[in-house]
Amino acid sequence: MGKPTGFIEYGREVSRSRDPRERTRDFRDVYEPSSPDKVVRQAARCMDCGVPFCHQGCPLGNLIPEFNDAVYQQNWAQAWEVLTATNNFPEFTGRICPAPCEGSCVLGINSDPVAIELVEKTITETAYSLNLVKARPPQQRTGRTAAVIGSGPAGLAAAAQLNAAGHTVTVYERSIRPGGLLRYGVPDFKLEKWVIDRRISLMEQEGITFVCGIEIGRDLSFDDLRARHEAVIVCTGAEQPREMDLPGRHLTGVHLAMDYLTLQNQQVAGEWTPDLGEINARDKQVIVLGGGDTGSDCIGTANRQGAARVTQLTWGPKPPAARAQDNPWPEWPMVLQSSSSHEEGCERHWSVLIKGFVGDETGKLTAIRTARIQWHPGRKGYDEVAGSTEDLPCDLALIAVGFSGVLQAPWLTAAGLATDARGNLATKQYHTEVPGVFAAGDARRGQSLVVWAISEGREAARAADTWLMGTSALPSRQTSLVNVSSWV
Repeated sequence: MGKPTGFIEYGREVSRSRDPRERTRDFRDVYEPSSPDKVVRQAARCMDCGVPFCHQGCPLGNLIPEFNDAVYQQNWAQAWEVLTATNNFPEFTGRICPAPCEGSCVLGINSDPVAIELVEKTITETAYSLNLVKARPPQQRTGRTAAVIGSGPAGLAAAAQLNAAGHTVTVYERSIRPGGLLRYGVPDFKLEKWVIDRRISLMEQEGITFVCGIEIGRDLSFDDLRARHEAVIVCTGAEQPREMDLPGRHLTGVHLAMDYLTLQNQQVAGEWTPDLGEINARDKQVIVLGGGDTGSDCIGTANRQGAARVTQLTWGPKPPAARAQDNPWPEWPMVLQSSSSHEEGCERHWSVLIKGFVGDETGKLTAIRTARIQWHPGRKGYDEVAGSTEDLPCDLALIAVGFSGVLQAPWLTAAGLATDARGNLATKQYHTEVPGVFAAGDARRGQSLVVWAISEGREAARAADTWLMGTSALPSRQTSLVNVSSWV
């Protein structure tokens, strides 16, 4: 433990954001770099608890007290070694993870938790600046081949781990560049794409092959893929959008959130062409339906496009300002949270029922019909408030109410890959019913966090490595916490 009194002497500090009036003029990172002194102080707040519940909160089992101590000692090489022992891509999680580890921080029982995400991001960028991050190709190859379908965080993690085990790995991506939703779903103001490109370059130097612009089932059959590779990991994500089957859904101006975000990311990257179409919020009354991260991303994008007004409608009740009695530490705090996008300008309304979309005689959206609802105690159903129906003026409606499993592509059925009741690929310890075929990430567990996707990719790689070789030396989350004596 670097500083026993650090949690008493220092308060929580996070990255400083750029002025909203400035940052909404571009799509660059919202946050400014943090000074090393601030991050060292923040790491000093880590209490080195007897039972570090942050391990329980992190799906990767990151060794958080150990890398915090290394940062406090300003031993950046050791901090990087500890961090990457469990996390392949801290440059991603340090930017876009909601940090469930912070929700489980012991300091958070009666104070503000350690800003673990800030520490993680700073370790990563410092390691890059000190040239500590180098390509590490395997010393020898096994002669076995593996394919990964999809290059989102789960696919990238699976590829990195299989490659580290010595297998020859090819990643197949239907888009023209790798990254999956990291590239085409997450806005640049949260994750600039040079961060992805930097990592992809390292992975290529390590021997991983990326084949982009290839869609399985269209450009390459699954049977041909199986003939080329001995193991396959499906990491296609949970891209089936959850729809709103309501009157007026067909009106011009009603769009799925991911269609909107993808087009904007393509424009920022210079990939957009007129045949892709355009969805623009400039000078429009924008209403975002859904209160999650995707909805927040739509708000930030609409603000940058010059929307006249942005409103967010959420079906659920307004969260409390502090933990409720039935939401104790170390559970994830179900409290009201505001993103950088909300700070830039957005009206927020909770307990709103969407009844339909209203249009004019030309088929253009003009309003959203809503009603207020009253939740029963414990959220056991709700009643519509009588006389509360109203039409809210709207030119652009963005549906951001989640996803319902993998896209039902014909090749999945033809390959014999079954889905479960939630629409995700059915597996047993990452194995599908097809020998040698595995699944990971959102395709297996449903819509989730980037940190869960990385964890899933790592675990599926271990399962595939075991299937190929009979055993595996790749680490799992269960083994990563067992022996940390070399860093203590």
